[in-house]
Amino acid sequence: MSYAELTGRIAGELALFAGIGFLLFALNDLMVDLIYFGRRMWRSLTVYTRYPRAFASAFPTAEQPGLIAIFVPAWDESAVIASMLRAALERIEHDNYRIFVGQYRNDPATAAAIAGVGDPRIEGVTVEADGPSTKADCLNYLYDALVAYETAHDVSAKAVVLHDAEDVVHPLELKVFDRLIEQAAVVQLPVLPLQDRGSRWIGGHYCDEFAEAHIKELVVREAVGASIPLAGVGCAIARHPLAALAALQDGRPFVENSMTEDYEIGLRVGDLGLKTIFARVPARAGMRGMVASRGHFPASLGTAVRQKARWMGGIALAGWDRLGWSGGLGERWMRLRDRRGPLSALLLIAGYAAAILWSQLWVAKALGAPIQAKIDDTLVTLLVINGWLLAWRILMRATFTASAYGIGEGLMSIPRLAVGNVITMLAAVRAVMLHFGNGPRRWEKTHHVFPRELPQ
Repeated sequence: MSYAELTGRIAGELALFAGIGFLLFALNDLMVDLIYFGRRMWRSLTVYTRYPRAFASAFPTAEQPGLIAIFVPAWDESAVIASMLRAALERIEHDNYRIFVGQYRNDPATAAAIAGVGDPRIEGVTVEADGPSTKADCLNYLYDALVAYETAHDVSAKAVVLHDAEDVVHPLELKVFDRLIEQAAVVQLPVLPLQDRGSRWIGGHYCDEFAEAHIKELVVREAVGASIPLAGVGCAIARHPLAALAALQDGRPFVENSMTEDYEIGLRVGDLGLKTIFARVPARAGMRGMVASRGHFPASLGTAVRQKARWMGGIALAGWDRLGWSGGLGERWMRLRDRRGPLSALLLIAGYAAAILWSQLWVAKALGAPIQAKIDDTLVTLLVINGWLLAWRILMRATFTASAYGIGEGLMSIPRLAVGNVITMLAAVRAVMLHFGNGPRRWEKTHHVFPRELPQ
């Protein structure tokens, strides 16, 4: 067998493997699309014709107004934490809340920045260990501080809200949580990354992914009866379910050796048989925009890969071991979708490798080499079907990105798919290495930026 024949055979086998995998994934995604658009049409014909749309600004006062505790874990966040806290204090439209901010004993700069805000609604909580430990460990210190605060003031919090040190908190967020937490144990708001003009490709691909996931996929997840995983920001957990998790885990509700403690806690609450909801609530009548958590995401390749590797390892690899497979058909389907990241990366690697090998043969043939670069008819049919499904997938990505960020970003999302693919492949390699190396033993955080101009 000649080199050209061997190269063509390898390319064909790789393409067949990738093609079958892409077909199965594409049909899976198509089912999500059909459920989303079917649900949207049904609600337009039934619910919205009988009831007016609800706006967060018009939400009535909660039946049982209570204290909302906001947890903000922080390590090496002196550059952003003061701005984040001041913005939250100025913007939040709620009368009864306290912000518990974690700080480490060996991070005096962050502690000084927190203290410098000088507001009685802020509780600085020192982690009595050299940081960084893990984010979950810091959150557990905040939980202990909340318990101590409740005991000292003879009060019980209604809910715990999670945010990161770089987040822009929506003014109406706590009003939504205060109302909806009476109906569910967990409430997750949409997360919409802020656009970074200095990172249109890497930072921008987060906008594309979250637009589709938090406009469509979490809606479908709730529709099929699956638990809503938490994003770690813009989410609320009712006080009693959090206490129940703490009781099951030696008083530590957040699992300290988890890379994705936020994702896990949503599913663990669901496993208790409690309701979890995803809430897309328009902010005000006559204005575009949802009540959502905003913030800048990693802007460089290295930081994006590290973050994606942590997500992939915690959800797809460690999550399989830690959470297993439970619940009904919808729950199992969604857990399967959550855990397909490493396989998706493997399929991408195979597909790109096949394309590179074939391109070598076609270039050689174009230059006059006596090479026969014929593709099997069955494989051609598979590639054509996948091509049409890919076109649909691109249309969906562009449509949802445009709905959140405008038509320009919608068009930009098309070439950014390739950027996302590269990050996914690199992150998968790192995730596997971390997983078999027993995971990161401390907090892997990225450099954060707080916006100068705050979104509405």
